Amino acid sequence: MSQSVAVGVFDGLHLGHRDILGAALGRARASGGRCVVVSFDPHPDVVLARAFVAQAPLTPLNEKRERLLALGVDAFDVLPFTREMASLSPEAFVGRYLVERHHLGALVVGENFALGHKRAGDVAYLTRMGERDGFAVEAVPLRILEGAPISSTRIREALSAGRVAEAARLLGRRYSLAGTVVHGEAIGRTLGFPTANLRLHEEKFMPVLGVYAAWSRIDGAAERVPTALSLGTRPTFGGRVLVVEAHLIDWSGELVGRVLEVELADWLREERTFEGPEPLRQAIAADVAETRRRLAAGAVPAEG
Repeated sequence: MSQSVAVGVFDGLHLGHRDILGAALGRARASGGRCVVVSFDPHPDVVLARAFVAQAPLTPLNEKRERLLALGVDAFDVLPFTREMASLSPEAFVGRYLVERHHLGALVVGENFALGHKRAGDVAYLTRMGERDGFAVEAVPLRILEGAPISSTRIREALSAGRVAEAARLLGRRYSLAGTVVHGEAIGRTLGFPTANLRLHEEKFMPVLGVYAAWSRIDGAAERVPTALSLGTRPTFGGRVLVVEAHLIDWSGELVGRVLEVELADWLREERTFEGPEPLRQAIAADVAETRRRLAAGAVPAEG
């Protein structure tokens, strides 16, 4: 049975990516076949030195897999990207990794997609191949939002500037950090604001350091708890290691060992160094009050 295959890195699984996936899923369902997503790891730009500094992904592989399956994709095939793979001709790549491996019936990509040596396999080239070899090619237009194309780079820029609401509009969901709650140094508890310290499950792109209004989900529950989130190094106490700390507002219970996903709703302020515990305690109290205000004012939980 032929399959509908979407190919790309899909970092972020933003609204533009979801247009591509929607087209691939539509073709698969119409033909009674399966929808397969073929992706690459590591990012081709890193292997080919198009990116001088490797950036952590917006959606690590496990998160990407979970989100794709939740969207209805039948299989997620991650190809180890190497310079040898990059040197393949478009015909060799498509034949080896798409036709033979996935019984290609329809190839769905973004309109600016290209594969193979020196990116020779652009949409026009792939379309001619499909006409010759018996598979359809669909190029999905870029999604334009607020006057510019949606891209992973644009989302990173927004997160790096604390514009998490803008990032959420581009993603179609709030950007989130997920991890297991571990024992911390109990600094927040001694100040009257106990925090859950997260050990992230996978390396993931970090927004600008500071304090955020957020929503937390415990162990995948549907209910979201209002949260004041701190991303920082605890400079008041001489810290140097990045710590993710979440204070769940008006919630009590044991969180150590449980999985917490924190969705960023709004950025409150930058990370600061205080003169001691009491000024820090006052700042945290103000942060919690401002978090309540921001969330009550309309930063409601986002679905998706």
